Amino acid sequence: MLSMETLVDEVITKQSLIQGTFSQPRPNNLSDCSKVMVKPLILKGELHYQFSSYCGNKVLHDNMRPDAAAAQIQRLLSEAFRQGLLQTKDADYQVLISKKGKLGILTKPPTKKQAAELTHNRKKNYLLEEGTPVPFLVELGIMNASGKVLAPKYDKFRQINRFVELIADIVPHLPTDRTLNIIDFGCGKSYLTFALYHYLKEIQGFDLRVIGLDLKEDVIRHCSDLAERFGYEGLQFLVGDIAQYDGLEQVDMVVTLHACDTATDAALEKAIRWQAGVIMSVPCCQHELFRQVEAPVLAPLLQHGILKERFSALATDAIRASLLDLLGYKTQLLEFIDMEHTPKNILIRAVKAAAPKADELAAAARSYMEFRSLLSAEPYLEKAMSKELQPLLAVAGKMAE
Repeated sequence: MLSMETLVDEVITKQSLIQGTFSQPRPNNLSDCSKVMVKPLILKGELHYQFSSYCGNKVLHDNMRPDAAAAQIQRLLSEAFRQGLLQTKDADYQVLISKKGKLGILTKPPTKKQAAELTHNRKKNYLLEEGTPVPFLVELGIMNASGKVLAPKYDKFRQINRFVELIADIVPHLPTDRTLNIIDFGCGKSYLTFALYHYLKEIQGFDLRVIGLDLKEDVIRHCSDLAERFGYEGLQFLVGDIAQYDGLEQVDMVVTLHACDTATDAALEKAIRWQAGVIMSVPCCQHELFRQVEAPVLAPLLQHGILKERFSALATDAIRASLLDLLGYKTQLLEFIDMEHTPKNILIRAVKAAAPKADELAAAARSYMEFRSLLSAEPYLEKAMSKELQPLLAVAGKMAE
């Protein structure tokens, strides 16, 4: 007969477990859990086992590496429960423990033929699919030649796909009767620039021209070499500054990812003046409002540096969104990637919209002015677009008097 140690070695060390269930709590079990279930899963490329404890009306989850999981299974059967069912692809193991502590293990034919789904959640249908080689992802070391995503790069793969999903949402707002002009300010290593081009050109079939702009000559040289190698004829990389770029008269989409402080505002100003149909911006460090904000009513918050910094960043993006709305856009603030990967995870997505009713616009202007005045803020973007905003804000100011 199998021993407990041999059984645990079979299902954990040899990685054959599909699902385990522990039930019939022992009388001296101090927890109120009626049963515990366990299944394998992959977290950040590593094998773990998820224990789900059903306690009253709650389900508690705990993810453990194999060694800890093996010890936990033995503890559950020796201390907490009198019955266990461990299902593998080859056999089911029924564990029974008598009131006197005698162990019995019955081996039965398998009832689960399918291997367990090892991802934390149900497999996601990514727009850039795993298993299908994408040249730029292979070259950048995210995929291997067969399309398998490398474990250390899975977070980057998810980030790229999240960006592509956000691009996919705005496809209906892009013109299809001419060549699209897209500018990526501060493109850096251009993971997302290549993703944008690949999705819109190779998958959606748009005729487009994408320009990546950055100040680092070595980075631009490398990205240009990659674009030529991939045959991406409509993708060009240039050395240049956001505020000074004037290479195009018409731009349909402006992308700016992690431009520092007011460089984001400079890119937004450019986009607005181009009347770009779509703006995608992930701000980076935001110092302008941090230096300006002064509101006695917020003293309990602002006296703490870390809270003031976070509040200033959120308030800055709220101001940007409000100004974009006043200047003719429909604006959303969206989560770009999970907070566990970076705190800089808010994406401003703005789409050119029909003009709102005059009373709605005036109400939005009053709301913005009250917020800006509360914080004693003098936003870069408002000053940059003062000619366009002044008439609207003046009317709103008179209505508030």
